[in-house]
Amino acid sequence: MGRTLPLAATMKKNKGKANSTAEKEFVFEFRAGKHNCVLKVPLQFPVQENIRDLHGRLMLLHKIPCYIENELKTSLSNFMERETTVDYDREAELALQRLMTGDVDVNQLTNAWARSYVETTLEHARPEEPSWDEDFADVYHELIHSPASDTLLNLEHNYFVSISELISERDMEIKKLQERQAAEMDKVMHQLGNTLSDQDVNAVASQHFDAQQVLENKWASELKQVTDIQKHEYQQWVISLHQDLQKSNNSSQINEEIKVQSSQLSELADSGARMFEEQPQLEESFTIHLGAQLKTMHNLRLVRADVLDLCKHRRHGSGGEKLRRLQTALSLYSSSLCGLVLLVDNRVNSYSGIKRDFATVAKECTDFHFPCLEAQLDEVQQVELYARAQRSSKQKEQPEIPRNGGDDKSKNVERNPSNILPGEFYISRHSNLSEVHVVFHLCVDDNVRSGNITARDPAIMGLRNILKVCCTHDVTTVTVPLLLVHDMSEEMTIPWCLKRAELVFKCVKGFMMEMASWDGGISRTVQFLVPKSISEEMFYQLSNMLPQIFRVSSTLTLTSKH
Repeated sequence: MGRTLPLAATMKKNKGKANSTAEKEFVFEFRAGKHNCVLKVPLQFPVQENIRDLHGRLMLLHKIPCYIENELKTSLSNFMERETTVDYDREAELALQRLMTGDVDVNQLTNAWARSYVETTLEHARPEEPSWDEDFADVYHELIHSPASDTLLNLEHNYFVSISELISERDMEIKKLQERQAAEMDKVMHQLGNTLSDQDVNAVASQHFDAQQVLENKWASELKQVTDIQKHEYQQWVISLHQDLQKSNNSSQINEEIKVQSSQLSELADSGARMFEEQPQLEESFTIHLGAQLKTMHNLRLVRADVLDLCKHRRHGSGGEKLRRLQTALSLYSSSLCGLVLLVDNRVNSYSGIKRDFATVAKECTDFHFPCLEAQLDEVQQVELYARAQRSSKQKEQPEIPRNGGDDKSKNVERNPSNILPGEFYISRHSNLSEVHVVFHLCVDDNVRSGNITARDPAIMGLRNILKVCCTHDVTTVTVPLLLVHDMSEEMTIPWCLKRAELVFKCVKGFMMEMASWDGGISRTVQFLVPKSISEEMFYQLSNMLPQIFRVSSTLTLTSKH
């Protein structure tokens, strides 16, 4: 009995490669009861299929007895190994013949071999060139943990004061221009219909707009120039100071100079400190343990403050302000970063609302380590456009039926490809904010102001993804807006606030329990931020709710028996 299996898959794979493949027949003889059987299989060499898959197909399709399974596998393996070696030898002989007859350029062939060897072996790989940003980060991290830290902080504060004074001058000049233009427009409106027409009013308004644009562009250019000069001077000074400290002969003298400079800068920085009194903010702290078997301790804080207060530097800094600046600088290049969730709309820019206010705060102090906010947002826009294009191309290849209002969202994305969807977020890095290193710009819509959102709302799922990024990127302290809003409004009644806080508390608790599988159970700090305009009574109601949802560690008082 003879049987033949045409391997359609193998033949299809090697179609069009007849000049480099050869067909050979595998013959296997075996005995089934009183019958002598012969299995014949044509194979294309070199064989592209896995031997286990080919063996299984032969056993299944030809109903070969199981007691000869191992024998068939051994025979097939030996045949494929032997014929593959013969096939490679044949190809090698043909290659040598082409080389001897001059059909192949020897120099081109040796260059290709050398290039392949160099690209695939580690010993010939080019060493990575040191990056200026990485070198500066290492130098700064070393200096900020040295006696020079006080000098660095005072120098940064003086730069901040000079920028603040420049911004004050800009605001004053713009305000005077607006007042002058308002008075001029009032005169024009009084003469409307008598000596002036609507076209004259429009011409005056256009002139006013152009004048404002010219003034704002002038100040923006001047501020950018000053910040660029400050950043260059600061980085050069840090590098030169580190180089001087590396010289052992001058270390004592340089340390004395650092102390003198620090005292002088401190006098300048503290000259107006008495004029500034920081407003106390409501705050409650809790220690909790989460986990079923292996419990992890976390710190929770409930804070009533404006979200931008965590970002602003005080021009006349107090002792607490200086300590916050020091703490932020010490942990800038560490595994204990601080993050903040900022609720924004779906446009990646800094032109309106809380985004404009945050951009104003970020411009008040020069960032000596990372690109400015505008440059980071430009990069985010480019990445968003690329990601959206990739996503749309995949959707065209595999069309899906939109569900739960997805049709409206997809149309909105098609109209505005640079916009992001609710629940998505982008990240900006900062070294010039008071208590924050990383800002998560979470996109939310007007739905967060309603009272019927659930745990599956995009804003809640966005918080989960943010916490996951915190776990994977060493952000150990994160500030979350508890009510998912930054400002209170009329519809946000006491029942609305309690219901929203309970939802966010429970969801964040579940996300924090997931953290154990994300990061192995690292202790973290989560700050729940409520708007500054909320009442003290409401604040303490939320404070009483938190221990009921989280497992708060209780204190044990030991007394001696008399």
